[in-house]
Amino acid sequence: MPGTAIIIGAGPAGLTAALELLRRTGIQPIILEASHEIGGISRTIRYNGNRMDIGGHRFFSKSDRVMQWWMELMPPEHTDSEQIAISYQGKQRVVPVPADVPNEPPLRGMGPLQPHAAEHLDDEVEPTGHIVPVVAPVDTAKPSDDLVMLVRPRKSRIYYLRRFFDYPIKLSKSTIENLGPARMTRIGISYISSRLFPIKNEKSLEDFLINRFGKELYLTFFKSYTEKVWGVPCDQISAEWGAQRIKGLSLTTALKHFVKKAFSSAPANSGDLSQKGTDTSLIERFLYPKFGPGQLWEHVADQIVAKGGEIHMGWTVDAIEVEGTHVVAVEALSDTGERRRFEGDYFFSTMPMRDLVRAMRSPVPDNVREVSEGLQYRDFITVGVLANKLDVEDPDASLGESRLIKDTWIYIQEPDVQIGRLQIFNNWSPYMVSDPSKVWIGLEYFCYESDPLWSMPDEDLKKFAAAELEKIGILRTSEVLDAHVVRVPKTYPAYFGTYERFDELRSFTDSFDNLFLVGRNGMHKYNNQDHSMLTAMAVVDGLAAGHVDKASLWSINTEQEYHEEKKS
Repeated sequence: MPGTAIIIGAGPAGLTAALELLRRTGIQPIILEASHEIGGISRTIRYNGNRMDIGGHRFFSKSDRVMQWWMELMPPEHTDSEQIAISYQGKQRVVPVPADVPNEPPLRGMGPLQPHAAEHLDDEVEPTGHIVPVVAPVDTAKPSDDLVMLVRPRKSRIYYLRRFFDYPIKLSKSTIENLGPARMTRIGISYISSRLFPIKNEKSLEDFLINRFGKELYLTFFKSYTEKVWGVPCDQISAEWGAQRIKGLSLTTALKHFVKKAFSSAPANSGDLSQKGTDTSLIERFLYPKFGPGQLWEHVADQIVAKGGEIHMGWTVDAIEVEGTHVVAVEALSDTGERRRFEGDYFFSTMPMRDLVRAMRSPVPDNVREVSEGLQYRDFITVGVLANKLDVEDPDASLGESRLIKDTWIYIQEPDVQIGRLQIFNNWSPYMVSDPSKVWIGLEYFCYESDPLWSMPDEDLKKFAAAELEKIGILRTSEVLDAHVVRVPKTYPAYFGTYERFDELRSFTDSFDNLFLVGRNGMHKYNNQDHSMLTAMAVVDGLAAGHVDKASLWSINTEQEYHEEKKS
């Protein structure tokens, strides 16, 4: 299939689209990236030998196709020859796993067989569609190789009332002691009430959360934190946000998971890596690139260039030429002031929809422009702090073992500080820290570009962030050795503003036959990176088949059960 694809943005969606085009079609991809960073918000920030992950990226997906895509590029690190077989379109491939994982297939039903994957399959295996033992050796990465995925344990907790709570909340002794019997009783009564008398017409995120957790638990653990993240009351946020992010999680599912785990005889770190029957918020293990998420996406970029694709860094697309319902070219301005015109046959956009509409060099209906201009985004700041130690320690640490708490991230729900979440980079990957005797953490703030926090000088912001941690008892400022500030605009597409009229904007962009919106900002959907990748894969699937079903793109990462309930 000949032609050229212009791809706006070198984040997960744009890079996935380019590599898939090169693997499966004859279409030549040209990526235009405004920054000088590969990976979008999934990039890795480097500072003084340490690495930062923006927001924390667990490499876990319910999509078998995405899991295989990742592991083909960066196989899991392992220390012996133990392998697992994956059933894929009735054939077999072998993936290495850590020694503590039983010989069970983590992936099933891989979907349509991709031509590029055929070389990895054993054609001599009978296409039964069932898992069979595979003992043939496979050329995989050795433990000393850097291009590997680590299998990491997930531990997230809530910090509230100057105490730690498991996330999701567990009906444990510590939870009861932390909350007290009176509040626990109110939580139980309000949850039963929400199940017996649910809000029938879920219009807001507040309605969505109360129906699934009860009003008391919503007020205790959801309301203040969510409003800290978004800057608006929960009753002004669309319920679709809950369907997008929380999906099937409820108090019932959390309790079932807790009971199942409590009575399971299997070790906590064993089992099927795919965790297919587990809600995303409850997974206990995930893959993670040795040197952070950007390592994988930089490797993908290398693959694209090696296969003949182009990536142009520092080029901002500010004009889109249209003839009728067909995009013919884009114009981009480099950060050195050079302007170029890029013609193409297909156009992938991951740029914010508001910027896309502004760049259109064709008449835009007034109602569409009104919706576009009314879209809102939440901006994001990470303050990396290097310290000697934290004041909070792991009470279960063995003699001689590090007393650093095991959390990957902690939700800070204390209302007297602005910090929203805390990452401990040591626990994502020990290779993120240059000196393992130190603690390297990331303090996450949610704000708007118009807020004073966004414009605060870096040095003042570093001191402010450390002081907030000292205030709530996490760390003493005297232990701080260094710090680094990273600002990321338009990190979170918001489900308020003119979002309730989003269909008007979507109909307009869908009307252009060769323009494909993919990724988080490209579609104004709060997607994880795997869902952003799937939107790009779906477009390439359609191009290879001769037709792209745009309606199916918008259904990716949509909670179908919720929408069916809403319609009924």
